[in-house]
Amino acid sequence: MDLLHGMRVFVRVIEAGSFTAAAQLLELSTAQVSRLVSDLEAHLQARLLQRTTRRLMLTESGERFLLRCRQILGEVEEARVEARGAHLQPSGRLRVHSMNGLGILITPLIARYNALYPDVAFELTLSQHNPDPLEEGHDVVISIGEALPDSQLVAQSIGALYSVVCASPDYLQRHGVPARPAELQAHRCLHLVEPLDKEEWLFRDDQDEHLVLPSKAFHTNVAESMAKASQAGMGVSLLPFYTATEPLRDGKLLRLLADYRLRERHIYALYPSRRFLDAKVRTWVDFLKRELPRVFAKHERVLSDPRHWA
Repeated sequence: MDLLHGMRVFVRVIEAGSFTAAAQLLELSTAQVSRLVSDLEAHLQARLLQRTTRRLMLTESGERFLLRCRQILGEVEEARVEARGAHLQPSGRLRVHSMNGLGILITPLIARYNALYPDVAFELTLSQHNPDPLEEGHDVVISIGEALPDSQLVAQSIGALYSVVCASPDYLQRHGVPARPAELQAHRCLHLVEPLDKEEWLFRDDQDEHLVLPSKAFHTNVAESMAKASQAGMGVSLLPFYTATEPLRDGKLLRLLADYRLRERHIYALYPSRRFLDAKVRTWVDFLKRELPRVFAKHERVLSDPRHWA
């Protein structure tokens, strides 16, 4: 049998979720797809899928084989595009993964990059976790962390994130303006739940560190929702700086404790190491390294303006 073809069909079945959906994508009949997977199992002498009338489930052998298939097919595709000069001219599909919150920053940059390189088609996935590009098939993962990832992947630093403390003018008029982190304990501090953040708020100045625990009154895992809650006067919020910029500029929120530094996290572009780096990956990462700091600088001008401070 054509082993590579069988591997491609097997991977497509898993990605599509069914034989029928895979058949439509491959322009084959459902029977042909089912037979190709059965032939592959017979060739390997291993059961890859458990089939029921409602769903497909990978066996343990199937999970291991799926990972190797993606690696092998990726290398075959890399060899094919290299032979066509793809390492010289950006083209083809670029699969990018980013943490949810960064999506509002990344999407406009994709549009600008795409205007420069219209032959590149983007596939952007947003989620609340940092995936392994090799396991999930992403070309570039935009990752957030406090330190350089311990990985065999190439990691390019493209910026840094921090959060700012905000509250609505109405809330501050009713409850007063805290002058020090310790005074936040007397306020209703709302909890933004993020997978990479600790629950407490950590403030630093030149002499010491200060911890503040948010209340249980309101919590959400979406920064934009937290910003709306704070604008509505529910309490004090800790927002990613890029989420806080617009309501601060519009006067709907005021920044608190601007003299204190909060926990900083770094942004990395991660991608598999390759001898011949695909042009679309190389140019996209270079574009991010150049343009993302410029985007951050625009936000910083608003955040550092005392007119937006309480």
